[in-house]
Order: sequence, then C-alpha cells, then structure tokens
Amino acid sequence: MKEGYVIRDQEKIHFVTCTVVDWIDVFSRKIYRDLVIDCFRYCIENKGMLVYGFVIMSNHIHIILQSKEGKLSDLIRDFKKFTAKSILDAIKQNPESRREWMLERFAKATETHTRNKNYQFWQYGNHAEEIYTLHFLWDKLNYIHLNPIRAGIVKKAQDYLYSSASNYVNGKGLFEIELADNPIIDVTKTNEFWKYGNYDKEE
Repeated sequence: MKEGYVIRDQEKIHFVTCTVVDWIDVFSRKIYRDLVIDCFRYCIENKGMLVYGFVIMSNHIHIILQSKEGKLSDLIRDFKKFTAKSILDAIKQNPESRREWMLERFAKATETHTRNKNYQFWQYGNHAEEIYTLHFLWDKLNYIHLNPIRAGIVKKAQDYLYSSASNYVNGKGLFEIELADNPIIDVTKTNEFWKYGNYDKEE
C-alpha cells in the first residue's frame, strides 16, 4: 500500500475506494448491488460501521466511513471479505451469462498473491484518505454523489438509488446513514451539494 494511503488513526472518518479485480463491471447487475447493501446493513448493525456517504458504481465502491470501535482497518477488511464471499456465491449459484469468464479472472488474480487461494474479488488496497475537515468531507460527498451523473446514469444525484445522495436530499435511502453537518457551500461552483436537485451537466 502506498505510504500516502496508510490508515494511521483508526478512529477517524476516512474516504475509501473498493475496486473489483480488473475493473470488471460486476455491479451492472442489480443482484450484486443489493448484496453490497445487505453487507452495509450487516456491518452497521453488527460491526460498528458508521457510513457518512457511499456510491456503488459498475466496478467500484466509494465509502466515507468510520469505526465505532476504533478499528477501521479491521472493519474494511471484514466488509471486503464479507461482500466478496456473498457476491462470489451468488455468481456461482444464480443465472449469470458471464460466470465462467468472471470466475476465471478472479482465479487468475490469485496467482500473484498467496492470501486468497481460490478467488480474489477486490483489488488490494483501499486508497484510504483521512477526512480531516468538514470542507474536505463535503468535497468527497460531492465527488461520490456526482459519480452517477458523470457516468450518464442519471441527471439528478438523488435519483440514483445506490448512493447516499437521496439520504441527504430526501431524508431517506436504502439504509440509514450518519448525516454530515451542513455543507460548506461555494456559490461559484456548479458541483456543490445544493445544486444536486437541478444539476444537469458535467462541470
């Protein structure tokens, strides 16, 4: 892991990214996105996970999170392990036209690492960045919530079901999150949180 991405303070809020091996578009299927949501709920209820924001894209997930128990590295490890097992089981057990190809890629990824014997679902590393100010927190929230707009999936951030944008705009989402304090707004920018409702172009 790069020096700049080491989690030094296990109690602080961090922005992390989980990326699928070879950038495979696993989450283009609803069934796998829903499994990630189930894992979020489980970790919130049983692992002390606090989620301030998230988005599930086709081949990666951005999360702004914190550990109630001050064990963030362990929490991220467990989350990735839990999601990987759930998704791999689903790929094997459910109708999936890409099954053989995906499992072959996940199996090949283990050749350069000895940690996983059969399949490696997530790339190693999380690119963890410590959230050290409220302004930085909202920079990251804006970034992740605008991902589906930049990808051309939706025109309004809150219309994308698999992110926390609707939690902030409509007060509800797929699960309850820890809402960040009121945003720091720069009215000169077109990509601030307050413009989510009518944001219709990429900056």
